[in-house]
Amino acid sequence: MKQLFTTLFILSMGTSAFSQAITWGTPVSIYSVDANHNNHPRIALNRSGDPYVIFGQTDTRVYFSRWSVSAFTTPVVVSGSLTVFSQSWAGPDLAAYGDTVYVSMKVTPEMTSTNYSYLAHSYNGGMAFAAPVRIDNIGSDLSRFPIVTTTSTGNPLVSFMKFDSGTMANARYVVCRSSDFGMSFSGDVLASKSTSPVCDCCPATLISSGSKAIMLYRDNNSNIRDIWAGLSNDGGMTFPNNVRVDTTNWNITSCPASGPDGFVMGDSIYSVYMSSASGTALVNMSKESISGMSGFNNRITGPFTGLSNQNYPRIDHAGNAAVAVWVQNVSGTRYIAYSFAPDIATGLTGYSILPGSTSSAVMDADVAVAPGVVHVVWEDDNSGKVMYVKGTYPVGSTAAVAAQPAKTVISVYPNPATNEFSVALGNIDGISSCFLSDITGRIIPLQPVVKNSTAVFSLKGIAKGSYYFVLEDLKGTMHYSKLVVE
Repeated sequence: MKQLFTTLFILSMGTSAFSQAITWGTPVSIYSVDANHNNHPRIALNRSGDPYVIFGQTDTRVYFSRWSVSAFTTPVVVSGSLTVFSQSWAGPDLAAYGDTVYVSMKVTPEMTSTNYSYLAHSYNGGMAFAAPVRIDNIGSDLSRFPIVTTTSTGNPLVSFMKFDSGTMANARYVVCRSSDFGMSFSGDVLASKSTSPVCDCCPATLISSGSKAIMLYRDNNSNIRDIWAGLSNDGGMTFPNNVRVDTTNWNITSCPASGPDGFVMGDSIYSVYMSSASGTALVNMSKESISGMSGFNNRITGPFTGLSNQNYPRIDHAGNAAVAVWVQNVSGTRYIAYSFAPDIATGLTGYSILPGSTSSAVMDADVAVAPGVVHVVWEDDNSGKVMYVKGTYPVGSTAAVAAQPAKTVISVYPNPATNEFSVALGNIDGISSCFLSDITGRIIPLQPVVKNSTAVFSLKGIAKGSYYFVLEDLKGTMHYSKLVVE
């Protein structure tokens, strides 16, 4: 989630020629054993903007590492005794909310009714993980590709691909929710409603923003494999509408094994994905309005001399600014390409090469952005390493701040409080969710009693101490206050 001020990158002579808005540090290795222990790295940030990273050992384990002071910690296994599906093109997923960390994973062999999808969680910044909890309570049906994001209350929202019992028929993406921070999960609801099965070998992306949840996936309409978005306005409880965000009409009879990534900003869904509709595998970007207004769909670079293919794009943003990364092969040389926009509303144009990423065997990358900072991880099979680099960019625009979810300070009374406290709702448009957060990032859900435009909250069972109280209204605006419990 990003933001910037800088010169737009200009595509020159069909190759890359960016004005360098991002200043990169020196790439470092997070882990190095061999090329089977470094696949499908994923990155997320804690509340201080420091990175958490996971990666897989091929069809075996999931590792976790976190930034601590000046270096990454020694990776630890978070999959317990499970044997987990993990390859370069797909595998475990990662999400974070402050010091709460979630890792989703699927037991291998995937297409077996006794092998399930799981979620591991940590409430202390990854210093310790609880045993993985099963996500897919689906009887004899099959699951694949579990992915995770977090809601505005810090709960995990999880999606996975679901098949009919004992087969790979009727592939679809479903979503399930947790209200106890990953300890248990609701039954699943259908999120992919395009009229066709989903592409059964293509991972997807799940996005949560306020009361919105967006399921981005690749469809398979008689071998036309375009990208669609399932839309929810109630936090993932229902997905009544699906919209097509990709108009390339890529027709392919074999499986592309490549899916979309994206984010929501205001009324717009921004997504990146690979399509070979032009005859060359190219990274495309789409902007689609949730309310149905016009958007755009374009190739970030288009074809140019020496380009063989682009694939596995990922994107993140901070305010209006956005960065996308992908794997690119030009004249036999592979590297991680990136594209940066100070205002994503105008799209992404051109690319530059990520420092230290040139290799014959870079396979996959991921990106996370905070205001003024970009973090990228990638898989390098030549060295057998998981690599990381941090970049910075100038922040000066107020536009990016305005583009982030609205937050307002509210008053709570009494404060300090003992048995209960109250909030005068005034112009607050209903309550979607509310919770307390302590200094460790632990989330404590609250249930209001509303009467005469006042919400009353019980503090029964809440320990003495200092907290942040957060209330999300039905428009997605976050209202917050400090609260002392005595």
